[in-house]
This record gives sequence, structure tokens and C-alpha cells, in this order.
Amino acid sequence: MATDARTEMTAGTAPQTGPPRPSGIALMLGSGLSNQVGASVAALAFPVLGPVGVVAVRQWVAAAVLLGAGRPKLRSFTTAQWRPVLGLAAVFAAMNLTLYMAIDRIGLGLAVTLEFLGPLTVALAGSRRRTNLVCALAVAAAVVVLTRPRPSTDYLGIALALLAAVCWGCYILLNRTVGERLPGLQGSAAAAAVSGLLYLPVGVAVLWLHRPTAPALLCALAAGVLSSAVPFLADLLALRRIPAHFFGIFMSVNPVFAALVGLLVLGQHLDMTSWLAIVVIVTANAVVVGTVAQHPKEKTAP
Repeated sequence: MATDARTEMTAGTAPQTGPPRPSGIALMLGSGLSNQVGASVAALAFPVLGPVGVVAVRQWVAAAVLLGAGRPKLRSFTTAQWRPVLGLAAVFAAMNLTLYMAIDRIGLGLAVTLEFLGPLTVALAGSRRRTNLVCALAVAAAVVVLTRPRPSTDYLGIALALLAAVCWGCYILLNRTVGERLPGLQGSAAAAAVSGLLYLPVGVAVLWLHRPTAPALLCALAAGVLSSAVPFLADLLALRRIPAHFFGIFMSVNPVFAALVGLLVLGQHLDMTSWLAIVVIVTANAVVVGTVAQHPKEKTAP
């Protein structure tokens, strides 16, 4: 997923507290669909650029978008502010790379669903409610179904997707700290810039060794726009129209969108059992986010 622009947007934006507007729901659904279409377009460039080359281009696009929006005053950052920003940049870079490598090996739907365990785990952590415990057990069973051993099982791809999930969970927690220490989007913008710089030598080397064709380069650039710029703007507008907990609930559509887009764009088929497991994970996330929103004291401390 792309680091999801939605995670970056939640810091420094005041969401609506009333009932969600239809326009806000449409923006959230459009944001999720754009993000997954961007990932599928990125996969089309893998045969030429490889996941590393595509991620590098995407990181550069994300850095340009966030720097333009956040306009961080880098020279005024203190050491205490730079520490979480650098951690966020490292996690940001690792999350996108491991996810794209997982997509290359096990497909878009499965990779995004497993990566989704990161924010779901963060939402579950610290909760003692029986409903959330049932959700956790249901998710564990669904993951076992998704990763069940078969002759064609790609364990490295599954491990990469789970590593992306760990990175996304860390990203959320680090983003909270950055949001506390820096105003608005300055921290996220600085982290995106550092992440883009980290990919500069690697990306240049990959693009030099694997000379990009025009279609592959366009796909990589389109992936950056669809998975960074469009969700960034859509989420910014959506947060003004929907309550914060609805924002989290609508994130649940991403694994479903990923599986559908993977099928329609990349021809990646999932069996009925895998679809059922995805629905279980999506439903559990919606229940958990809704429960946590109703009982904010149970939220995990950053």
C-alpha cells in the first residue's frame, strides 16, 4: 500500500465530528481505489524496473508531493525532532519496498491483506474487550487460511508481506510521535524527503543497469501519482467531511479493492477460501476500529 497517504494525513488535520457526508465517503472509496490501482500499475513495470526501481520512483513522487504540501522548516528541527523523523523515513522506505517485493511474488490481493495486519494489530493492542478478542482470533484463523501450506506457496513472499505489516504498524506509532513533536505535515514531509534521498543512489543505479522503457517509466510515475498524490489530496478533503473513526473503518476496503484490482488489471485469481479469509479480516478491522472509537480510553499509547 503503499505507504498510505491516509496515514500521513491523519496528523495535523482536524476531521469532522458529525455524521459522514456522501462526498466524504466517495472520496475515501476513491482514495482506496486509486491506491490499489497505483499498486497494480506499479506491478506492470516490475519486469523492466524491478520492485526496487519502481519503489524508488514512487518515493521521489511522494517526496515531491509531501514537500510541496508540508513545507518543512528543516533547519529549525531539533535533535529530538529529527530522531523520530529519521525512524519514520527508514520505516517508510522499508514498508514500500517489502510490500512491492511481496506483490511481485504473491500477488496484490494477498500482499495487501497481509500488510493490513499491521494497523489492525495496532488497533487491537491494549484492548481488553471480548469483542476485539474474538476479532483477533478470527483474524488469526483467516491468516492461517490465507497462508496455508501448498506446493505453490511462496513463503518468502508471505514473509515480505508480513514484514511490510510490521513496518506499517511501526509507521503508525512513529507518526504519532512525529505529530506530537512537529506541527502539521512537516514531520511526514521531512520523512518522505529523507526516504527519497535514501533511494536516490539505489534508484539511479537500478535505472542505469536496467534502462527503463517509456511505458515502464510511465507506469512507475503513474504509480507514484495514483498511490501518493491522489490519495493525499482525497484524504485531505475526506477528513473535512467524515469523523475520524469512519476514516479508519473505510481503510478496510483496501484489501478488497486490492484483490479486485489484482484480478481485473493483473489477472491474479484468488480461490473462494482466500476471498472469505479477506472478508473476515476486513470485517474484523471495521469492528475493532469502531469499538476503539467508542471506547477511546482503550487506545494503545504511542
